[in-house]
Amino acid sequence: MILQLLVLIHTIQSFLVPICFVCAWAFMSAIAWSLWTAVRDGVETSKRLHQIPCSHCQYFTGDYRLKCTVQPSIASTEAAVDCLDYQPKTNPLLY
Repeated sequence: MILQLLVLIHTIQSFLVPICFVCAWAFMSAIAWSLWTAVRDGVETSKRLHQIPCSHCQYFTGDYRLKCTVQPSIASTEAAVDCLDYQPKTNPLLY
């Protein structure tokens, strides 16, 4: 009985090393892929959010209670990218 168990363990060990090797590399590849997609999505989101012109608009107040006097519901959101009421600040020292 013990001899059969030892033979079984020895047989399993010969397959266990390649299986663990493949599993370890698959796990590392999954982590690398996850990090890559997170960075890629973060860069895309950052590019999209940097297109929001609100902080350079003359109607932007900078107050958290009322960010914009014309379009307060879309101020500083992605909906404000193509805002029709956008007017660039002519003199930023006055606003």
